[in-house]
Amino acid sequence: MKKHYISNKLFAEPSFIEGGARLLDFGNTLQEYNASETDAETDIESLKNDWRAIGDDIKISIERYEQLAR
Repeated sequence: MKKHYISNKLFAEPSFIEGGARLLDFGNTLQEYNASETDAETDIESLKNDWRAIGDDIKISIERYEQLAR
């Protein structure tokens, strides 16, 4: 089943090289986040993703229930 939400949207996904460089980044200068224009926009996107995750969980539960009811 395809997930409709993104669990790590606010965090950038580093490449293998960036991950290795972070081992030596004692000043935490390589830390990077996916930013939105405003805090409200970030909150809205987070809430949307939360509700999409809830919807996916409900859909999975209904499908499993229907399989067991057969």
